Amino acid sequence: MGLLDALLGNASESDINETQEELLRILGSNERVERAYAIIRDQIIFTNKRLILVDKQGVTGKKRDLMSVPYRSIERFSMETTGHFDMDAELKIWIRGEAEPVSKTFRNDKTIHDVARALAEYAL
Repeated sequence: MGLLDALLGNASESDINETQEELLRILGSNERVERAYAIIRDQIIFTNKRLILVDKQGVTGKKRDLMSVPYRSIERFSMETTGHFDMDAELKIWIRGEAEPVSKTFRNDKTIHDVARALAEYAL
């Protein structure tokens, strides 16, 4: 991920091997990271078994909230692209048992399409 992209809030694809190493302690024995995207400090990670949403918290980002979502629990998702005056794109994921969708904001349309395509491949 480029530093400029991170500062601007643009999402970018993360290194799969590095992400696998970071999550080694929570991954199942036959689980592997297949795709990973970074949005500022947060991450959206697709493994062969589940979706992991990482919300880095605090000043240093050392504290992390990890939400593990089995693909079968994803009920639906939507994507809102940018417009002329609204420069933010938004991805919403409805998870079974949750009242509100998980929402992630992107600063452009470039990566949101990749993430939506990955959601379609894994959740449908």
